[in-house]
Amino acid sequence: MILTKQYRCIHSASCQCTKGHLSEEAIFLVFHHLNWNPKLIATLSCVCKWFDDLAKRVLWKEFCRTRAPKMMLDLQSCGSHSVDGNWRALGKLLIYCSGCQRGGLFNNIQIPGHFVYRTRFSRTSGKSFLLPQCRTDVLYVSDPCEHLDQGEDGDVGFFRGVFKSFSMSKVRKTLIKRSAQFHPTEVCPYCKAKLWSMLQAKMIPQSASVRLGAYEDCIEYYVCLNGHMLGICTLLPLSDSEEASDGE
Repeated sequence: MILTKQYRCIHSASCQCTKGHLSEEAIFLVFHHLNWNPKLIATLSCVCKWFDDLAKRVLWKEFCRTRAPKMMLDLQSCGSHSVDGNWRALGKLLIYCSGCQRGGLFNNIQIPGHFVYRTRFSRTSGKSFLLPQCRTDVLYVSDPCEHLDQGEDGDVGFFRGVFKSFSMSKVRKTLIKRSAQFHPTEVCPYCKAKLWSMLQAKMIPQSASVRLGAYEDCIEYYVCLNGHMLGICTLLPLSDSEEASDGE
């Protein structure tokens, strides 16, 4: 991989890196040896704006391509060298369950966000979250991250996903056609873009609850301007969930 050589911090006059940086090639090789460790990439990003820029352009991209190679190849198969939003946002989406704060997107539920070691994302499952007229869109959705025994809220599941070429998707066109409103205060936890409520737009099909093994009237999800999706559901008891799967 050919990278532009830059040795001095060019983004911040207050940066302490007065003697210059290692070359981008050297940093690339170090993180390749570390298998693109996301915690170390995040730590490097905090050093100064030069490192943060390098992480956004190169390191998070390589992390995503290593963590989910087939998914990344598909997301870029339209000819783009980038993704909607940015690589850091996509990297965070791959490994971070956003949870929710009381009074935030999902009302009074309070479950802190946390990192997950590995999550399976499925393009096939993504079809279940789209209205029939939108199922030519490509959406990758994760298995639900289960948070059990949440008192009156029961067993709660969080799921997240990402659209391919969201700006040209039928889902986006339908949201605009239906004059869907953005959430007045909350933004995407991955890229800080504005969020559309799929529940408010009446765009949540019954197949989504079946796929998740959740109660039909206890599922909600949002999609941001960059095509990142995040949602919550109340999971059925295991026996009921198994019956739902058999019915599907």
